Amino acid sequence: MKFIKIEKEKWAVGLEKLSDAYRLFGPVKESDFHNFKRIEKGELPDLICLNTRLSPKTLVYPQAEAMFEYSLDESREDHHIMKEIEKDITPQAVIGIRPCDAKAFILVRKNFDTPEYQDPYWLRAYESTTFVGLACHFPCTSCFCTTAGCGPFHEEGLDVLLVDAEDHYLAKALTDKGEGFLSAAGWDAEVKKDRAAKQIEAEKQKAEDKITTLINTDRLKQIDTVDLYKAPFWEDVAFSCINCGTCTYVCPTCWCFDIQDENRGASGMRIRIWDSCMFPLFTLHGSGHNPRNTKVHRVRQRFMHKLKYYVDKYDSGIQCVGCGRCVRLCPVNIDIRRVCDMMNNYGAGQDTCAA
Repeated sequence: MKFIKIEKEKWAVGLEKLSDAYRLFGPVKESDFHNFKRIEKGELPDLICLNTRLSPKTLVYPQAEAMFEYSLDESREDHHIMKEIEKDITPQAVIGIRPCDAKAFILVRKNFDTPEYQDPYWLRAYESTTFVGLACHFPCTSCFCTTAGCGPFHEEGLDVLLVDAEDHYLAKALTDKGEGFLSAAGWDAEVKKDRAAKQIEAEKQKAEDKITTLINTDRLKQIDTVDLYKAPFWEDVAFSCINCGTCTYVCPTCWCFDIQDENRGASGMRIRIWDSCMFPLFTLHGSGHNPRNTKVHRVRQRFMHKLKYYVDKYDSGIQCVGCGRCVRLCPVNIDIRRVCDMMNNYGAGQDTCAA
């Protein structure tokens, strides 16, 4: 593990060198929001933003991804044969990803990389990516990462952790990929480990002290699943929901998708696209039956999946990293922190019916 001092005056020069070896992505301001975009030569990521509107999961798991192409022209010998579309899996680096978004990839991997099934599209993109995190000195007021298994200086899922130290960045190389990234940029000014570690720990404590909202998850696993499913508060939680799906699209740990064939003339593609458990069509069967045909069913599914089913299946915490995006962007102010506490307190004697 190395600690490297990167003078800010050398930052742009290093990125220029890196652009020859990596496809670089970072936060870029678009109108009133920041999102992760490709950083071309001569451009710099905007590392001042608190966080992006959408998480960088799109760089590994695109919102729309063409997987196969085919022809319906029967005059061709290869008609009606699926052909895999070649992907660009050259090395890429995500610069300025927040620790919560990096941790989210670890949670999502449990869905795309199992002992029985491995998703080649997700895995190839993930393994070709270097994650260069930027520690949060000033967490958003809606952040609750410290009680969601994460934190503003969390390192899990990162290859490099950058800490802003006014006139320079202190870079902590966490993996071999991270060391290779720093080396390719020409950033090699090592600093003493003890002093650097002490400095980072002090800044970490200051950042964690700024987080004012917490959630409780200690009872989620022990509560009976069926009892929680039948809890009386779900109608209240779902009352204002408009099933817009914003919470699922901005969430870094949501992974639902649909696969569709899109034809134009005699040519076609098979495409994987994001889907949402908040949409009525998501669970519509070919028979016309829909097991989650009401708003209450869909809202309950979202929270039960993240805060109960995931907990029961993996026993490794909740399926949430506390980034607060769904809290900030929900148009009707449904708050996952409040719902989590209601679920966690259910049956413990507290009043859990006020959403």
